[in-house]
Amino acid sequence: MLFSEILGQDYIKSHLTQSVDNGRIPHAQLFVGPEGSGTLPMAIAYAQYILCKNNNGENNTGNESCNLKFNNLSHPDLHFAFPVTTSEKAKSHPVSSHYLEEWRQLLKEQPYGNLFDWYKLLGVDNKQGQIGVDEAQDIVKALSLKSYEGGYKVMIIWMAEKMNIAAANKLLKLIEEPPTKTIFLLIAEDEEQIINTIRSRCQVLHFPPLAEEVIKETLKNKYDLNDAAATKIAHQSNGNYNKACDLVYQDSEDIQFETWFILWVRSAFKAKGNKAAIHDLISWSEDISKTGRETQKQFLKFCLDFFRQALLLNYSADNLVYLEPKIEKFKLENFAPFIHGNNIMEISDELQDAIYHIERNGNSKIILTDLSIKLTRLLHKKE
Repeated sequence: MLFSEILGQDYIKSHLTQSVDNGRIPHAQLFVGPEGSGTLPMAIAYAQYILCKNNNGENNTGNESCNLKFNNLSHPDLHFAFPVTTSEKAKSHPVSSHYLEEWRQLLKEQPYGNLFDWYKLLGVDNKQGQIGVDEAQDIVKALSLKSYEGGYKVMIIWMAEKMNIAAANKLLKLIEEPPTKTIFLLIAEDEEQIINTIRSRCQVLHFPPLAEEVIKETLKNKYDLNDAAATKIAHQSNGNYNKACDLVYQDSEDIQFETWFILWVRSAFKAKGNKAAIHDLISWSEDISKTGRETQKQFLKFCLDFFRQALLLNYSADNLVYLEPKIEKFKLENFAPFIHGNNIMEISDELQDAIYHIERNGNSKIILTDLSIKLTRLLHKKE
């Protein structure tokens, strides 16, 4: 992967290539950035720069056959670990090596994709993946061998916050004192979820969201959009290139989420003293609980974002509002006055609690019904 193919993040590109050129490569790094900021493509390009002995800040100047192997992500000294779960392909003890074909497909089609895209590709969005102790055992085994080409070995661990405690403890010593010429690149969206003992052993590099201008120019060049359409999508994407691509194709899960959300808040608002609306809320909870747990978590995160956008609009921070509801007869400016300083923290806490309990395999129908009844009270709270 060429550095020139990675959007924005010029300072980080320069920092990484100079560290290699100067022979100062940290043995363990943690790339932290929001979804769609390019942490994974950057890690792959950085690994290519190291393994193929490239120079001058680009991946086409070193070992030609090595660079060709990276085009297919088939370099023998490049290793990946990522969240997996049981499926038809691996009915027990699933590890990343079972899913390398699908992983390469994701990187080819959606290098800026998120965890939800990954689970959808595997067809397991009703389950929650993790990086478990079997994976840790595979990592230890792979890195104990000599490198195939006699140089560095690179292990990229994507969504490292999904590593469970047993796996993290097994890898602790290896990350602290890896074999010679072994590099760990951990990638995460939420570094707080990574245990301190792992995090403290890594050099942390923070990726900012992508600039609107960068996304706009990329959309114009890649999808042949006019300036106005590209500007609008770039603004709505909020620095997330993956979301921008979804909006171009009109296949963003946000469109479905928006329909669910609006039905939910309308029913919750009417439910005060209205038995029929209470039945609507219970039916809504049943419908959402039939989807996969990852879909439920993704939807509740979308709800959090929607409430925050309404709050910003209510307090006239219009330049920070990027959300534009697609549903007719629903205007964000009409909804915004109901979200204010006296209820936003409680709404946020209730949503985060619901995500927490769904993650821990709670009964989603009960969790969502409880959340709906609480929302009925909070929406009617006076500022």
